[in-house]
Amino acid sequence: MKRIFDLAILLCVTPALLGLILVIGLAVRLTSKGPALYWSDRVGRNNTLFKMPKFRTMQIGTPTLATHLLTNPAQYLTPIGGFLRKSSLDEIPQLWSISTGDMSFVGPRPALFNQHDLIVLRTGAGVHQLTPGLTGWAQINGRDELPIPDKVALDVEYMRRHSLAFDCQILFLTAAKVLRRDGISH
Repeated sequence: MKRIFDLAILLCVTPALLGLILVIGLAVRLTSKGPALYWSDRVGRNNTLFKMPKFRTMQIGTPTLATHLLTNPAQYLTPIGGFLRKSSLDEIPQLWSISTGDMSFVGPRPALFNQHDLIVLRTGAGVHQLTPGLTGWAQINGRDELPIPDKVALDVEYMRRHSLAFDCQILFLTAAKVLRRDGISH
């Protein structure tokens, strides 16, 4: 049922976003060297790795670390990287990962391949069995500001409460948070 829900939303939003995708891709290419998309190795369901695309917001050569682990992450941003991150427009290419089944619209955010502390805690709690999401319960309850144990606790709560109605609630709350730019760093 969740996969059908994801595909239905995907069919509705993708055509509406095609023009925006092209404009953002062109803007990234015109304002910095390198490709428009950045493909990062992420941890998916059952701890399998997959490639997740985002619009590139960081300069070529930026260390492959979670943003909160970088010293002065702003120094690595492209000219439009800050705007893309604050508006969450950099996340739009993840529609590709949803179309391939590597991600869902709602679930725990996929960890970077090198976020071992997060991966270990999620695996111990059984969260690794869930398909990662474009948004999730942790995102609307703190996003970048949450310590990893708190993030995992919220992922566990999502796993316990998971339902189509809860996913719809999370999508609605995510839209509200993105419009207010709550809980977004760099």
